Amino acid sequence: MNNKKKKLTPYRVVSLIVLIVIAFTFVFPFYWIVTGAFKSQSVAIALPPQWFPTEPTMANFEKLFKNPAWQWMLNTVLMALGSMLLVCGTASLCGYALAKKRFYGQTIVFSLIICAMALPKQVVLVPLVRIMANLRLRWLLIALGAIAAVIIVMIVWNVVKNFNELTDKSSRTPKNLLLALLVVAVAAAMVVYLAKLPGANGLIASTPEKQPLTDTLWAVILPTVGWPFGVFLMKQFSETIPNEILEAARIDGAGELRTFLTVVCPIIKPGFGALAIFTFINTWNDYFLQLIMLQSRANLTISLGIATLQAEFATNYGLMMAGAALGAVPIVAIFLVFQKFFTQGITMGAVKG
Repeated sequence: MNNKKKKLTPYRVVSLIVLIVIAFTFVFPFYWIVTGAFKSQSVAIALPPQWFPTEPTMANFEKLFKNPAWQWMLNTVLMALGSMLLVCGTASLCGYALAKKRFYGQTIVFSLIICAMALPKQVVLVPLVRIMANLRLRWLLIALGAIAAVIIVMIVWNVVKNFNELTDKSSRTPKNLLLALLVVAVAAAMVVYLAKLPGANGLIASTPEKQPLTDTLWAVILPTVGWPFGVFLMKQFSETIPNEILEAARIDGAGELRTFLTVVCPIIKPGFGALAIFTFINTWNDYFLQLIMLQSRANLTISLGIATLQAEFATNYGLMMAGAALGAVPIVAIFLVFQKFFTQGITMGAVKG
């Protein structure tokens, strides 16, 4: 092994200094927000500034949680997770079709998707708001119930048809069968809850017939479905799949759905990780769309909730920093946990073949 230390050249010294300055520029605002959350109003606006709180206080968080901060945080998490799941599902299907299927107008469709990536969201805002206002929440709930019912039928049919394979006799625990039954149970619970069967709350029946999607989290989630960048990213990953593997799956009798779930998805798993993080962060920080679609206080996200505190409490900077710190923690935690997976997904997607 070569244990020689690298020489400390002037180039390396300058590079390290530049990297330290850049890192400090990114880290210091987050440090200032976190420390400011534990400062009183008088200390937060004091000059010269107090770099570290000598008398930390929890008053800002106490005042923050007198507002529905937990509800705002829950709304934001549900919105980001819902968008992430829908985008990963639709983008992976679309990207796989564009990469591995041949159909009339394929190049035109992909060109339109690339053009849509350069289209500002403000351009489509007015038609988007009108679409959300004309769609009815009850219609969406009925559609979700129908999708859940179809999932139940498909899984039960596959369990019955391939029972021996799913139980995996070589192992003690039938993991595949348990997973299938878990999905069926979740989907069945959704159908029961939505359709007002005996013992359920009947979400569909309790929803006003003419209630639009505006001022609901669905008005923020649904516009993210079919994200052009997600389609482009998953297309790049799907192009790395060898055609021989897909042909072998077809020879073994696998249909399109089974080929996608059992062959394609495991190969493009790093792409799912990268796209999931991109979508989660993008949806979490999409203040503009949230501001347009959400109005009632109970449906606000953490970003909108913090903005309302500015008007109510006459710009209490300690309170604002407490809200900002609370909203930033999930994003930082997710990136730190999945940083390796995220980097792997980006580098693999850049290589074909």
